[in-house]
Amino acid sequence: MTSAVARGVRRLIVFSALAAAVVSPVRDARADDTGVCGQTAEGFSAWLGAFRAKAIADGISRETVKAALGDVRYDGGVIRLDRSQTPFKKTFEEFLEARLTPQRIAMGRRAMVRHADLLAAIQKAYAVPGHVLVAIWGLETDFGAVSGDKPVFRSLATLAYDCRRAERFRGELWSALRIAESGSLRVDEMRGAWAGELGQTQFLASSYEKFAVDFDGDGRADLLHSTADVLASTAHYLFQHNWLPDGDVGPGTANFVVLGSWNKSTNYQRTSAIFAQELAPEDQRQKGKRKRTIRIAPSEAE
Repeated sequence: MTSAVARGVRRLIVFSALAAAVVSPVRDARADDTGVCGQTAEGFSAWLGAFRAKAIADGISRETVKAALGDVRYDGGVIRLDRSQTPFKKTFEEFLEARLTPQRIAMGRRAMVRHADLLAAIQKAYAVPGHVLVAIWGLETDFGAVSGDKPVFRSLATLAYDCRRAERFRGELWSALRIAESGSLRVDEMRGAWAGELGQTQFLASSYEKFAVDFDGDGRADLLHSTADVLASTAHYLFQHNWLPDGDVGPGTANFVVLGSWNKSTNYQRTSAIFAQELAPEDQRQKGKRKRTIRIAPSEAE
């Protein structure tokens, strides 16, 4: 073989390898024992088959695996939503105007009255005041009215295969399988937001496992249908993330930092803090109004 031909062959081999890397699933350090993640649907079916086999080998029943993952397909819409992350792109003023409407504030105040006894019991158990819980409830799902209708296992499997956050969402997928296996929720009722969030305050599956509580005493922690379980579990989450009993949630407080553990969007944190003050008892509301200029200072904008 002449040197010119040899150089041509080497260039062809290098080009072919680069082309394959562009279109094929890649091995990634974040991947679990299946060893593969991808940027498109290519390779998803093979990865999912390996994941199903691993789940069964690790103790999840064949029935649960079949029900949860048997007909799952790659969802490109979930990936597009993952890349957009609208709450992080709006200005604070845009986010506040869209989320904190007079109608939502009025609904929140009615919820405070309707669930007063329950909220008092939850505050006694977890030290989180009711106006904070109702504010989160309202912002997340309009008090349970809009909790999402995407099949959770399809969303989580898609994100678990996607290279961007494969490790995180494989953990969420395992948690969702364990929830289904335990009987806490049926696979067919595990529907939620695009990233797999479940229930009326949008718990990811790992948080559902760790923080969901059976506050109504019916034998299961049901964050889809039980208002008591929903609000108590939300309080339990905040409590376990070092919530301080004074209830102040404004920027610069320890509890504002706790809100950041709930949702990383500063727009969301500030809006939930303002909403909570709108729902607070009158003496706390007046205190909040005196601090309002601090909450919306331009220096704190996204």
